[in-house]
Amino acid sequence: MQTAEPAAKKPMIDALFKVGAHFGYAKARRHPTAKPFIFGAKNHVELFDLEETEKALEAAKAFISAVAAQGKQVLFVGGKNEAKDVVKSAAEASGLPYAAGRFVGGTLTNFAEIRRRVDKMERLLGERETGELNRYTKKERLLIDREIDKLKSNFAGIVSMKSLPAAVFVVDPRREHIAVLEAKKLRIPVVALANSDCDLSEVDYAIPANDSSRASIAHFVEELAAAYRAGRAPAREAAPAPEASPAASVTA
Repeated sequence: MQTAEPAAKKPMIDALFKVGAHFGYAKARRHPTAKPFIFGAKNHVELFDLEETEKALEAAKAFISAVAAQGKQVLFVGGKNEAKDVVKSAAEASGLPYAAGRFVGGTLTNFAEIRRRVDKMERLLGERETGELNRYTKKERLLIDREIDKLKSNFAGIVSMKSLPAAVFVVDPRREHIAVLEAKKLRIPVVALANSDCDLSEVDYAIPANDSSRASIAHFVEELAAAYRAGRAPAREAAPAPEASPAASVTA
């Protein structure tokens, strides 16, 4: 039987408990792969062993930091209502691509075509900005504006993704099964925040925890985003400073 340690000695577990990361689903919904991470149940709701969750989170953070240190990208994916805003906010703050909403099929497996659509969106936005679209009739501009809005809705989050990402992070791999399948097909490692109804064997770094609560999702998304930023920092510091131009070296 586990003995409880003072919260001060387990700050991460205390934080996980506060955001409700320990809440799973009813036993009837549990996927067999989640069983080793279940501590018990209360009011018919299974509870995760937060010590195991902490271990999984630390492993995922170490992996994400390593990807960042190599100067590579991680695609953040979260389409459910509880996840969309936090995924978008964390990814933008970290300079990472994201799919906050519907994951468009082919984003990974048909990346060349998806990239062409992104390029078209950027071109149309540029032409609208400079007034080049004024050469079209009012009706034609209306149709172009609608096309821009649709392209932005689908691809605004992946503008910075010039090539396939080195890893994918998903909130709820059961819901985001298309993203997981595409990543697996291309052998792109997948990190996932996964509740007890998910098949944890489908992802490379499963974090067994509550993926239904906004507070819980926000905690894990920010932990991983912060790990990426921390991993990227040393690479930036190691980069040589740009040479001063001849004009800058002239003294008065």
